[in-house]
Amino acid sequence: MTEFFVEKIICSRCGREYSPESNPLMCTSRDLGRLDFVYNYAAVSERLTRSELKRREVRGVWRYWELLPVKKEYAISLGEGDTPLIRARRLADKLRLNNLYLKDETRNPSFSFKDRAMSVGVSKAVEMGVEVAVTASSGNAAAALAAYSARSGLRCVAFVPEDVAAGKVSQLLLYGARVFRLKQVEEGVDPTVQLMMLAHERLNWYTCPSFGPFNPYQVEGPKTMLYEIMEQLDWRSPDFIFVPTGSGCLITGLWKACMDLKNIGLMENYPRLVLTQPTGNMPLVDALRRGLSFSEIKPTAYPQSVASGLLDPYPWDGDLALEGVRKTGGIGVAVSDEEIMNAVKMLAGFEGIFAEPSGAAGLAALVKLLDEGVVSPSDEAVVLVTGSGLKEPEKIMKLYPTTPLIEPSLDEVLKHI
Repeated sequence: MTEFFVEKIICSRCGREYSPESNPLMCTSRDLGRLDFVYNYAAVSERLTRSELKRREVRGVWRYWELLPVKKEYAISLGEGDTPLIRARRLADKLRLNNLYLKDETRNPSFSFKDRAMSVGVSKAVEMGVEVAVTASSGNAAAALAAYSARSGLRCVAFVPEDVAAGKVSQLLLYGARVFRLKQVEEGVDPTVQLMMLAHERLNWYTCPSFGPFNPYQVEGPKTMLYEIMEQLDWRSPDFIFVPTGSGCLITGLWKACMDLKNIGLMENYPRLVLTQPTGNMPLVDALRRGLSFSEIKPTAYPQSVASGLLDPYPWDGDLALEGVRKTGGIGVAVSDEEIMNAVKMLAGFEGIFAEPSGAAGLAALVKLLDEGVVSPSDEAVVLVTGSGLKEPEKIMKLYPTTPLIEPSLDEVLKHI
């Protein structure tokens, strides 16, 4: 019999409990509470030890299966996770920072960190025996879901915004998803989420967006990013981790990972989580600045930013996102489009990492906090680079003049240099 370490599942809003065997997707109270997993940490701590991890050959997300809510024989994998933690020496010199690391999530199979989430979300769908998965996404989560659906044989339906990037749509179509672009007809309301829920209620499709209230299983996947960082730093907590944030799912996963590692004795001190949002969509940063509770947050009417992956009108996982920042002594930072695009150029020009704007927002926040003196040169910082620039090449091209077309002559080359 397969070992399984989830003891119970609890709604983050009303506290209602569920057994792991009931496989709930959403709380029956319909209160949009996320269902959080309670693990048997005593049992996990006996299995998931430093010495065991040194011996363990499995890499990536499923290396840490004891802290995932799916039985490992159902795992659907494309080799996600196990991404490099790169010591960014040239960029650190530029910023006058002693220790800077880049967690390069562009190396995942569909080129974003969402593969961690969707590997777990689709694996649970296979365990449950569902046939159709549906998502609401700005692009990366949908692309990841489509990839893992193709791998597992699920049918995938994706609802995306009207202005979704062409690179992300091309991925979806090639993976075999049915894609629908939706108009936003009401301010502060995400039509992709509305239609996803209608499809679930009327057609019983398996909801799998990258926010917790509609699928708790996928939230557990991004936890593995922090498990890897700790292993890669020989179990030393960095001073800061910079986290691009839209719905709050990623930073929620990181905070869950902090608690997991603390509970099994693999973390002594929490890293300070830096929640980063674009100035055109910053409800969580605003809440942190003003000391607001999650219930006091209002959706952004018409979110706008070059960082399209961070434009969720409502931060669905904002409760744990706020808690994680506050309990780790972190901070919320809003960055402008200009600051984000400068970060895109710095990542490529100094370290050879091609990031989409959303994926570079964390570096923009680091630059700002260095200028403000919040981060000191002696601090150790990890920047999460969450998605590839190949997703949105049209935004990168706008940064530069048109590439010259010349005769094949060295003299012509010299004229332009």
